[in-house]
Amino acid sequence: MRHIIYFFLCFPFIISSQNDLLSEIDTEPTKNKKVIATFKGLKIVNFESTKLVSKQELTFIVSHRFGSLKNGIDTFFGLDEAVTRLNFVYGISDRINIGLSRSSFLKIYELSGKYKLIEQVENGFPFTLVGYNSFLINTALDKKNLPLLEFKHRLGYTAQILISKKINSNLSLEIAPTFFHDNYVLVNNQDNSQFAIGFGGRYKLGKRWSLNTDYGLHLNRANNSPFRNPLSIGIDLETGGHVFQMHFSNSLAMNTNGFLGQGSGDWSNGDIFFGFNLSRRF
Repeated sequence: MRHIIYFFLCFPFIISSQNDLLSEIDTEPTKNKKVIATFKGLKIVNFESTKLVSKQELTFIVSHRFGSLKNGIDTFFGLDEAVTRLNFVYGISDRINIGLSRSSFLKIYELSGKYKLIEQVENGFPFTLVGYNSFLINTALDKKNLPLLEFKHRLGYTAQILISKKINSNLSLEIAPTFFHDNYVLVNNQDNSQFAIGFGGRYKLGKRWSLNTDYGLHLNRANNSPFRNPLSIGIDLETGGHVFQMHFSNSLAMNTNGFLGQGSGDWSNGDIFFGFNLSRRF
């Protein structure tokens, strides 16, 4: 009888202790939990996303951008004309990537670095911050047409801060303040050093599908420039070891200096380009 009385006297404290332990079990795993899958592709469409390749992982990206749809059946809606970019990205660590690419647009070779500064955390830091820098060589410039051409004129640079936030399980947004510099520019009165702000987002349509879009606002484009701000819309399809991105854009170029500085298409008259990115992890 005495043991029974002791049990009933201690029962509230036992229950309270159990609740405290269960509370710790429920909350401890979510403390400082990193937000993942903000973007599934290394690019939103044109702009870099805040996703990085994992440590010791190699990703190969094949990108195509076909000719303008405006030309119609004469070029089979652009399929007779294409620009291709081959890009290798390697993860030195989970926070540092290096990339090497070659684009048939202006025969550009590009070396890039991408590095994670801060990660979004549940109930913690609200954004992911990633830095991106690239160095490119334009090998299409011809000394026959440019007698004063020197090697330095072929060079270009890019520096970006990518700031993303996963709003909820379906919606992710990004803003990308960008500086880029070309030692040779096509337009008179255009500053060699140029500034832009990129805006992008991803909306999840299903388990493997998402709608992606990005836009670049050029901040110091010359008044006489024929080029336009890049607007791109696409669909991402994740299939096991790779992400397949299909999109439309008013820029034929796929490197940052190209699509921000030399986007020539115009959505208002159908002068847009269909393309895709196909990535494969190794």
